[in-house]
Amino acid sequence: MSKQPQHDTLHRFLLEHTHVRGEWVHLDATWRALLERADYPVGVRDLLGEALTAVSLLSATIKFEGSMILQVSGDGPVSLLVMQADGRRALRGLAHWQGEVPEEGLAGRFGRGRMVITIDPGEGLERYQGVVALEGNTLEEALDAYFERSEQLPTRLWLAVSEEAVAGLLLQRLPGEDEDADAWDRALALADTVTDQELLTLPVEQLLRRLFHEEEVRLFEREPLCFRCSCSSERVEEMIRRLGRDEAESIVRDEGSIEVTCEFCNQTYSFDAVDVDALFSEGVVPGDRSLRH
Repeated sequence: MSKQPQHDTLHRFLLEHTHVRGEWVHLDATWRALLERADYPVGVRDLLGEALTAVSLLSATIKFEGSMILQVSGDGPVSLLVMQADGRRALRGLAHWQGEVPEEGLAGRFGRGRMVITIDPGEGLERYQGVVALEGNTLEEALDAYFERSEQLPTRLWLAVSEEAVAGLLLQRLPGEDEDADAWDRALALADTVTDQELLTLPVEQLLRRLFHEEEVRLFEREPLCFRCSCSSERVEEMIRRLGRDEAESIVRDEGSIEVTCEFCNQTYSFDAVDVDALFSEGVVPGDRSLRH
């Protein structure tokens, strides 16, 4: 058994003979990659870590090829928080803030806010979107309130953040009659004893044994997660085509080139006059874009 949590890993588990399933996640390299994109103050950093953990856990509860997006917006110092996971377990996120950001409390950081969870199955399928007012003192509490109000399966999350790693636990009650009527309440009571330190430092086997030592737990194989952005030169080229030739050429005349920087990964795509002409010339394929990090 490993003595440390596995890196950038999600594990699913079942409490046997009940209708309770769960997930555990631990992210370190993914977390550091996200933090490298901007110099986030502590109050924003912790929100990002909670959102990263939550989206990792929630996206693993469904099977889809598209993406899940958690977005929180408000009129406070933090105006926007976005976290996205796709069907390949690739994660990315960002936050916008201004001025001093409190290190605790959602109201002090977001002001009057709302939370939106979007599931986009991809391939032209219908998107699902849930929108609620932002409630609670932490993102964990806001998500608990969201699931209490929604018609989805009863779900609870426990989220922990440090400078080096983020980690979390999810429990979900599956549909159907449970022979053990107290199984869900008992599982919640046991999970509520977990500490942030345990989530961040204990290997999954040891953590589950500590929490559910009187239960029979079936642990599934690890699933890797990573930071990866979905931006591409093709997407940027399409965006420039939508501007139209006249507008694109006008920008090149004024600025010397068109430069587009992805907010999620800081990658810059640069298009000079030759590139722009190629984009709007039928049958001509532009060369490789120059990229900067």
